[in-house]
Amino acid sequence: MSLRELLRLSLSRLRTHRLRAALTMLGVIIGVASVVALVGVGQGTTSNITNRLAGLGTNLLTISPTVGGGTASTLTLGDAEAIAKLDGIGGVAPEITTTATVTAGTESTTTTVVGTTPSYPTVRAYEVWQGTFLTDPSLDHDLRVAVLGATTASTLGLGAADLGTEISVGGLPFRVIGILQAKGGTGFQDPDDQVIVPIGVVQKYFVGGDSVRTIGVSVSDPGRMTAASAEITALLRDRHELAATDTADFNVFNQTQLLEAASSISATLTLLLGGIASISLIVGGIGIMNIMLVSVRERTREIGIRKAIGARGRDILAQFLVEALTLSLLGGFIGIVVGLVVSAGIGRVAGWGFTFNPVTLVAATLFSLVVGVVFGVWPARQAARLNPIAALRFE
Repeated sequence: MSLRELLRLSLSRLRTHRLRAALTMLGVIIGVASVVALVGVGQGTTSNITNRLAGLGTNLLTISPTVGGGTASTLTLGDAEAIAKLDGIGGVAPEITTTATVTAGTESTTTTVVGTTPSYPTVRAYEVWQGTFLTDPSLDHDLRVAVLGATTASTLGLGAADLGTEISVGGLPFRVIGILQAKGGTGFQDPDDQVIVPIGVVQKYFVGGDSVRTIGVSVSDPGRMTAASAEITALLRDRHELAATDTADFNVFNQTQLLEAASSISATLTLLLGGIASISLIVGGIGIMNIMLVSVRERTREIGIRKAIGARGRDILAQFLVEALTLSLLGGFIGIVVGLVVSAGIGRVAGWGFTFNPVTLVAATLFSLVVGVVFGVWPARQAARLNPIAALRFE
């Protein structure tokens, strides 16, 4: 019997018992939809984490003081200037942050104020949307000028036409000279919700002292991240007059290592979610096997008649196996569509958009095929082994 004829018989049988076929496929639909949706969520999470980390800066090394003991930061502007002189350094941006109320006209918001240098966009991967960024003269003379993040500008109702206007930051007047291009992001650490001013202004009017909170370093060559980290460590230990046995009063964080660790964790999470969802697909396969066994019993006389008029055991085996595969694959295709819709919905709500990976769809289809074969073989073999005489006598 040809494959085309087997498919015709299988579809005819499914149309005869539509409700039973639909309920049988439901287990496979739920299983495949769960696999596609959860794997899609895992991949979306991985992509979101990767993009967020990459958005923090280009080939970024972050130097921060050691936490503990109540000791004030030992990092200074001199440290940042010394690091900038090392070979292979693309940019250095010391930073001091504080929180202040920012007012423009009748609008106000409480946001992060970042004191930094003109290298900040290079190090932290920002682009200026309108106006200009901080300049060396504004840094040297501690000018009260400000560059707004996209979210902050929107909250204050400021746009390109408002460049040069005056705003209040912590009660002090500042002139807006630029607005940054939006990076995208929400929550407590929205990268677009900030006001950037010269670092000397923050030291002079807001926090006092001459130390800095962190130093961001952009390495020119991604292959020199580890070497640059070692050179910076050696330089700062020498500048801070630390002996070989002394514990460093600073930490150097490598963004590449952090990105690799985050990607590894997300990949493991995706695999775990897919494995958990696969359990429901196996349950759906058991449902197919159960229905096929019931079908064999109901059609015992039909099998006996077919064998009596010349059907071979392999013809019976193929017929029932194709029926099981048809149920499984139809359920799998519907499950893929449902899973993609659910994945897209979750991605839209979570903010990372729709993540589509063709490999996942191929894997889900193959898994459905395997389920149909594995759980359809036994009922098919049972049907193929029926004795035609006993089958004809079956009531």
